[in-house]
Formats: sequence, structure tokens, C-alpha cells
Amino acid sequence: MVDFGEILRTIGEFGLFQKLIILALALPNFLLPILFCSFLFIKSDPERHCNTDWILQADSNLTTDEQLNLTLPREEDGTFSRCQMFVPVDWDIGAIREYGLNETTGCMKGWVYNDTLYEATIVTDFDLVCDKSNVAEVAQTIFMAGLPAGSFIFGPTAESYGRRRTTQLPVVLLLIFVIVAGVSPNIYVYVVSQFIVGAALGGYRMNSTVLATEWIGVTKRSFASCMSQMFSAVGQCGMAGLVYAIRDWRMVQYVIAGVQAFIFVYIWWIPESARWLLGQGRTEEANKLIRRAAAINKKKIPENLLDEVTGEREVQSGGIKAIFTSTVLVKYLFIVSFAWFSLNLGYFCLVLNVGKLGLNIFLVQFLFGITEVPAHFLCVWVLELIGRKKSLISTLLTGSFFCLLTLACPRDSAIVITALITAGKFFLNWGGSVCMVYIQELFPTSVRQTAIGFGSIAYRSAGLLSPLLNILAVYHWSIPIVVFSSLTLISGALVFLLPETRRKELPDSTIEAEGHKTMTNKNTGSDSNMVEHNSRKSTKL
Repeated sequence: MVDFGEILRTIGEFGLFQKLIILALALPNFLLPILFCSFLFIKSDPERHCNTDWILQADSNLTTDEQLNLTLPREEDGTFSRCQMFVPVDWDIGAIREYGLNETTGCMKGWVYNDTLYEATIVTDFDLVCDKSNVAEVAQTIFMAGLPAGSFIFGPTAESYGRRRTTQLPVVLLLIFVIVAGVSPNIYVYVVSQFIVGAALGGYRMNSTVLATEWIGVTKRSFASCMSQMFSAVGQCGMAGLVYAIRDWRMVQYVIAGVQAFIFVYIWWIPESARWLLGQGRTEEANKLIRRAAAINKKKIPENLLDEVTGEREVQSGGIKAIFTSTVLVKYLFIVSFAWFSLNLGYFCLVLNVGKLGLNIFLVQFLFGITEVPAHFLCVWVLELIGRKKSLISTLLTGSFFCLLTLACPRDSAIVITALITAGKFFLNWGGSVCMVYIQELFPTSVRQTAIGFGSIAYRSAGLLSPLLNILAVYHWSIPIVVFSSLTLISGALVFLLPETRRKELPDSTIEAEGHKTMTNKNTGSDSNMVEHNSRKSTKL
């Protein structure tokens, strides 16, 4: 029975067909970082005072200073209270001036904000200040909780229903609930919509990458993961520019929805993974897609190759049980998941502190994004040069080293600290690309999506825990850096226990993944035989 790697070598491992799939599936990743902007670009404690327009009924000609003096208590430093006001009274203005007001209460009619950086944020629209000042962090955490939830739901589901459907459904959910977030009348509707957006984001990122990877041959297999990450990095730059131009978070949501609508239109033309179809025994459907790919790549297919493809195939059993009954696969899953968790914990601890580095938030966000672009270009080249194992070890160790160096810098050295953090984030993000490539190559087709689902849960859970880890900085600013850097160093050491997968075919069975059956390397005798066979006997589609 012909394996799928041989099929790809025949129809083209990285032709126009594969390039179109990568472009179509990677493009939405440009939008994914922008989904963070509604809770990332905020001022958690904006300048404000209670709305005390009630006193204008007594005298509509009061100046702003007079109104504040008569209706707001002062703090010990002489400034007006930002969370308290005097209880309104039904007196004339003369009595108020003569006797004054003494009884205080919380802001009864909302706040008046004096923030010139943004026109509107979730903090100002939903009044997330004073006794609700922690709700913005809660909303952030709920969004991050949606990411592992999406991985848990869409990962195993893709094994049963296919890569295509579980890529399309998140696109639909993103379009609907980005709009819902933009029109949300209160914080409760907003956080529910953000949870679903987070789940859809996690599901799309994972399934789209696997779908593209399973259509690509050995030599260019890392392209799908690295290009998705690169579009995400460019999206971070776009996010900084978009929020700089549009300072109203609701308007930004509508812009995102407009672009998402374009993706919604074309996503239905994305083909299913022929590799998955063959694993499910759906050979006729796989045959049609293989013919289409060959036609687009302008390749000839041997007559007997399609007969072998449409022949009876053993349906590979998959799911969670298939992973946990193999000690080798459990070891692979633990090590990659732990590495993914560690680097993502550090990555989001740094990203979510973008506004606390002492520099312009738009500039820092742009630098964060633009410095990641070369990381993903380098990733493609380095993965093929030195392999997956050495790449992951070096990025984990180097990233944690740069982050630990910030501990030696004075806290007022904003430029130096930003440079070190940007360098650390560069390598941590690079490591994320390597993990995504590595985990796909370690597990067989029948459980690949489930394994990536579990790995993504660990990866996304780190994002969920990162705001909580950052809170520990109130005890000492170095605690978050020490914790995530230490975990990254440990995970880098554990990667030594993994096998190298460079230039090996994706395993289609547990036996191949465990190494009991030799997988085809890039240059094998079958390659030359296939080329010779193709030249002798072929049919043009």
C-alpha cells in the first residue's frame, strides 16, 4: 500500500496547491492578535471623578471647578476623590454654599473620565474602576480561559469530524462574537463573548496549522506553522497601528469583523486533509482531492497510483486512549506540552505587561511584533539546518537567559529592560513555532489532532495563568521572571529525551511514531524509484 508521503512526492510536495492553502489558512492569523486589543490597550486606573451633574439643577451656571469643590470630598493629598462624592441634597445653591455637604457615598451616576489617550475602552464604557477595578483583569482571564477550552473542544473533535470542519466553525464563531463584543451593553455580555472568541481562536490556530501541514511534503513541512506565526507577528504590528489610529475599542471590533467577513467567504473552499481522509478509509474523497492537487501543481499521476489510493485501507484507531496506552507517546506529550507551557507562560507574562515598561505602549507593541517576524523566517531555515530538537533546546535556554538578565538591571532602565524583554520574547516565540512543528511530527495521523489539542491546552493554560503570575509582582517585581524562566530552563533540559524528526515522513500509525517501524527519510530509494516509475508510466490529469 502506497504511503501518503509517496503520493505527495508524486503530486508535488510544495507546489501552487500547497502555497495557496498556506496563504488562505495563515492569513486569518493576522487578525488573531488584534482580538486582544480590547483588554490590552486600556488604562486600568484612568483619571476621573464622580458624575455630580445633579447640582446643576440648583445652579446651571456653575463652573467645573465650583461644581467639583461643592460636590466632591478631597483626599489627604488635597486632590479630589476619584471614588467618592457627597450625597445629593434637595437644597438651593445658597444653602449648599453656606452649610456645605459632609455625608459621602460611592459614585451614584457613574464617572466623568479625563483620559486623553483613548476615546473609549472597556474600563470607561463599563466603569471598571474603584470597587470594580479588578474586573478588567477578570475579563482578560476569562478570554485566556477560552483558549484552552477551544483546544479541548476542537482538538479531539477534529479526529472524528475532520480538519476542515473544525477550521471553518471557529471562523463562523469569530465573526459572530466579535460583533457581539462590539455591541455588548454591559460587562457580562462582553466577557461571555470574549470567552467564545478565545475558544474559537484556540481552535482555529491549531486546526488550520495541522490541515496545512498534512498537505505538505517533508522538505517544507515547517512552513505551515512558521508562516502562521509570522502572520500573527505582523498582526501585532497591525494591532499597534490600528489602535493608534482608532482609539475607540468598539470601532476596532467592527473593523476586525469586517476583515473576518472576508475570511468567512473563502474559508468554505479550503479542502479537507487527504491524509486524514485516507486514515478514515474515505479513499474516494481523498482520490478526488489528490487529483485536484496534482492538476493545480501541474503534475502527472501514475495510473496504478490512484488504484492503490482507492484500494481498501485499514482505518487507524485514534483518540485519547491510543495516546495513553503508549508510554512512548505519553513521554512525548508530557515533554512537548511542558515546554510549550513554560515558554507561553513567559511569553504572555511579558506581553500582558506591555503598558508597564515605561515607554510608549504603541511603540513597544509594534517592536514586540516586528521583532518576531525574522524569528519565524529564521525558524524555517534553522529547523531544516540543525533539526527540531536542537532548535527547541536553544530557543528555550536563550529566551530564559535574556529574561533572567533583566534581574540585573535597575528598574528605571526602561530602554535596557525593554530591549532584553524583546530579545527574550523573540526566542520564546520562536520556540512556540518549533513546538507546533515538533508535536505534529512526533504523533501519528490517527491521534495527531488529539495530541496537539492536549499540547494546546497546556500552552493556553499558561496564558490563563500568566495574569495571576504577574499579580505576584506586588510582593516582589522579580517573582514572575524567576518562575517562568526557571520552568523554561527545566523544559529545555527535558527536550534532550525527544527524538529528532527532521526530514522524516509524518507517522501514520502508533508503531511508526514509537520508532518500531522506520519512517521514510527525505532521500530514499523509493524516491528515485518513484521518479523512474513516473517517467515510464503516467497519466496527465
